[in-house]
Amino acid sequence: MQLLMALLAGLVFGLGLIVSGMTDPSKVTGFLDLAGAWDPSLAFVMGGAIGVGLIAFRFARTRSHAIFGGPMQIPAARQIDRRLIFGALTFGVGWGLAGYCPGPALASLATGGSKPLIFTVAMLAGMAAFEIHERLFKSPAKKNA
Repeated sequence: MQLLMALLAGLVFGLGLIVSGMTDPSKVTGFLDLAGAWDPSLAFVMGGAIGVGLIAFRFARTRSHAIFGGPMQIPAARQIDRRLIFGALTFGVGWGLAGYCPGPALASLATGGSKPLIFTVAMLAGMAAFEIHERLFKSPAKKNA
């Protein structure tokens, strides 16, 4: 049942990305072009997503288990550190240059175009490089934490 619900949630999420235009890189770059032909429509998409997320997280914090039995896994970190800032900047630059972020890129793979495929391969390569870096350069004290 959990796998079925995960699949259903992923399909609804992907459909929402497609319907909202988040899978169209030109719409995304138009939203990010504040000094040019700015397209504010994605601000409404983000506002709606933030509203739903706030309600969902508030509800989730009151529970110890998910609706279908799995444990609740809510992030506990609340600090803004160098890693968070660097990661956010890297994400933002990639989003601005490509017009994709991970979810819309994966949803766009269904269109069969080369751009979402190239982005997804580059994203996976970046994730692999990060994992390799973490394993090679993480201090022994942090590895045992």
